[in-house]
Amino acid sequence: RRCSLGHGSSLHSSDTASLPGFENLTMGYNKYLRPYFGGKPVQIAMSLDIASISSISESNMDYTATISLRQRWTDPRLVFHGNQSFTLDARLVELLWVPDTYIVESKRSFLHDVTVGNRLIRLFSNGTILYALRITTTVACNMDLSKYPMDTQTCRLQLESWGYDENDVTFTWLRGNDSVHGIEKLRLSQYTVQRYYTLVSTSQQETGSYPRLILQFELRRNVLYFILETYVPSTLLVMLSWVSFWITLDSVPARTCIGVTTVLSMTTLMIGSRGSLSKTNCFIKAIDVYLGICFSFIFGALVEYAVAHYSSSQRCAAKVPPEGPANELTKEMEEVNITNILSNSITSYKQQISFTSIEISSDNVNCNDLTMKSHEKIKCVLRNKMHRIIGYFTIQNPGNVDHYSKLLFPLFFMLVNVFYWAYYLYF
Repeated sequence: RRCSLGHGSSLHSSDTASLPGFENLTMGYNKYLRPYFGGKPVQIAMSLDIASISSISESNMDYTATISLRQRWTDPRLVFHGNQSFTLDARLVELLWVPDTYIVESKRSFLHDVTVGNRLIRLFSNGTILYALRITTTVACNMDLSKYPMDTQTCRLQLESWGYDENDVTFTWLRGNDSVHGIEKLRLSQYTVQRYYTLVSTSQQETGSYPRLILQFELRRNVLYFILETYVPSTLLVMLSWVSFWITLDSVPARTCIGVTTVLSMTTLMIGSRGSLSKTNCFIKAIDVYLGICFSFIFGALVEYAVAHYSSSQRCAAKVPPEGPANELTKEMEEVNITNILSNSITSYKQQISFTSIEISSDNVNCNDLTMKSHEKIKCVLRNKMHRIIGYFTIQNPGNVDHYSKLLFPLFFMLVNVFYWAYYLYF
């Protein structure tokens, strides 16, 4: 028993001498004072592992990411002999000085604590401390949705010191752009990470200038889903509205049904496309512009039939002889026997013809008649000009409306699509 106790005491004394930091933590170490207190600033090198970006919300303009944040700094009070490193219990972080790093523009953040708090403390012989945390945070991201869904969004993850300014703490990336890992392997539902880069900056506040590290990454939206979900159906609805041009004007139920059905379907598609975004969003998006163009073409096809059918009705009504004194006089003239006309004298025959022509052409008043008053002449001239202007816009052959629409509607729609896709993809 005496030998074993002696051996145990020797092990205890050797372990106490070899375990780093314990004497400093218990003797003279003050966790409330930063390393090099009163001297040069502490240099903190950081690195990141992006585990996932779970959601990107356009309505809230933020994204949620799970990251592993690693911070390294040197505390000369924890130097010990040897070239070893020791991983300490994470609960010992309460006994050490740690940087007051926070995530700028963070809305919600929390540390993972299953099965225990996901924190790491590793101590090196030269006094370097590695402090790692696993954090899930929701960060604001200002988005420009004017080109949605052909947009590219630039989001940031910014790390800054809360209380220590540049005189006390400096932030640096451990290995530049290589300090960030995992972001190139992310697989997102709607986006593709195009590129990312790191920046070192400072934040000017009223209380001083604070160090800040910035991870900036660009997300390009995958437009294939929206092409299949919105662009193709809306284009097919426009083409469906053109079917009415091949149906005769007399088929009122068929053409009206096609026009009204396509308009209602397009309205439903427009409402559904806006359902995923916030109603308070003031952006006029690219998809809204395209749906508006398709709706205009569909509504134009319906209006085209209304114009053509109205012109056809007016033309048919003009062919029907009107009932009235002039018509009765014409019928009486048709009933006159030719032999009776020949038997009359030439003078009476001319008088009858002159009288009849005057009665029939009574509507065509000569405005140059000297017996007319001045205001009557003005009214007559204005009436003739109005009839002439209306005649310019009168469709002489309503069947040509459908004939020209078969060519103009598809051609104009193709031109609008060329300008639309060229603008939103290359400008």
